[in-house]
Amino acid sequence: MLSRLSSVLYPLSTLVAVVALWYAAVKIFHVPPYLLPLPGDVLRRLQEDAWFLLGHSWATVYVTLGGFFLSIIVGVPLAILLVASRTLERAIMPWLVLSQTFPKVALAPLIVVWFGLGLGPKLVVTFLVAFFPILVSTIVGLRSIERDMLELANSTRATTLQTFFYFRLPTALPNIFAGMKVSVAFAVVGAVIAEWVGANQGLGYLLLQANANLDTSLLFAVLVILLVIGVFLYYAVEFVERLVIPWHSTIRLQNVTT
Repeated sequence: MLSRLSSVLYPLSTLVAVVALWYAAVKIFHVPPYLLPLPGDVLRRLQEDAWFLLGHSWATVYVTLGGFFLSIIVGVPLAILLVASRTLERAIMPWLVLSQTFPKVALAPLIVVWFGLGLGPKLVVTFLVAFFPILVSTIVGLRSIERDMLELANSTRATTLQTFFYFRLPTALPNIFAGMKVSVAFAVVGAVIAEWVGANQGLGYLLLQANANLDTSLLFAVLVILLVIGVFLYYAVEFVERLVIPWHSTIRLQNVTT
């Protein structure tokens, strides 16, 4: 019980300290509101425009989850294929790595030209940002199986599919979930980038509008919402991880400490 309480108090105390420093910096250095608003002004903006911000938040969450699930649907099977075929990996993996060197902000306008306006290009941009962590983590996880496990599978005369589902995949699950937690955070960033180009709703669109109008309180309110969305989705993936692999050492250690 005490450890659970401390796990909540530590981040809350950090938040209080940051807000206090923020407030003190504005007051001491007389920072004008258009550069850095007071925390109370941001909170007031969140309250006054709650429904307005909620509508744009839902649009961003929708794109985030769509791109995140698309990255899982594509990334995990592709990783399995690359692990199964060394030739395929040598042919494709260098190009996948090269694709990550291109800034997604620069690619977003081109994707809009190719796919037009609407939900499609936003999902593509979000997918491109969130895809690579899942791919790499899944590959590492599938290859991390110990030789003793493979020898055990061979001794039981397990087929290739049985070896994969009963030995290789369970070993890879912790790495896959680690990649998902990174990917879901990247997906929020990808959704914002996607909404910078050819969008008329979403938190990314609001960021551009607030920046153009020097509406700093709205800008900070949007950033706070993005922070909440990112943290919530991260811990949602972690919650699913606890349900799927409660047997793993890291999960059992967390359960003991909490």
